[in-house]
Amino acid sequence: MSGDTGRAPVRPAERPLATRTSDRGAATRVVLLDAAKETFVTSGFAEACVTEVVARAGASVGSLYHHFSGKADLYLTLFEEFQKRQAQRTRQAVQEARAAGETDPMPQFLAAARAYLEGCLAERDLAALFLRGDAPPGFEVVMRERLRQWARRTAALFEHEDALVLVVTGALAAVVQEVTLSDDPEAARRMAGDALRIIGNIRHP
Repeated sequence: MSGDTGRAPVRPAERPLATRTSDRGAATRVVLLDAAKETFVTSGFAEACVTEVVARAGASVGSLYHHFSGKADLYLTLFEEFQKRQAQRTRQAVQEARAAGETDPMPQFLAAARAYLEGCLAERDLAALFLRGDAPPGFEVVMRERLRQWARRTAALFEHEDALVLVVTGALAAVVQEVTLSDDPEAARRMAGDALRIIGNIRHP
């Protein structure tokens, strides 16, 4: 006896065309950003060109301009996405410290700082790119605003003790630069640990 019921086979529901197109667009965007990162790290921002990015990505110039306005937009997007990952790392570190029962703001700050520095080391080429001074015009304004945001978050952690916030954020900014631009990752990690221990000796008033 045949098992054929005469009915058409049931096909899985296809996703709408707009969804498939959106997925392809998102994948292209990721590939372009990866290619831009490689290009900027290798050539620097000033010497990099759009044609080099699309050649690395295996994409067209048109597809790049569909997603980005140019190489400055690529650079700034890489920076913003790196900062989002760093923010997630630091939030998680503070949450874990609090979950472990830590209530003193200094150990919480140090946990966040350690996570931020580990992120810089994990993505060292990208982190260093943003500190070398080879950037789009106006990038220093973006960096200053990030520093102000960081200071505001730290101020909230330390109950707006302005002098303490100034000291710890200034010290950590210097550590980030030295660690990120070091030619020796292991020495950089030791330096980070030593610096955080010194910062940790600054007592909360």
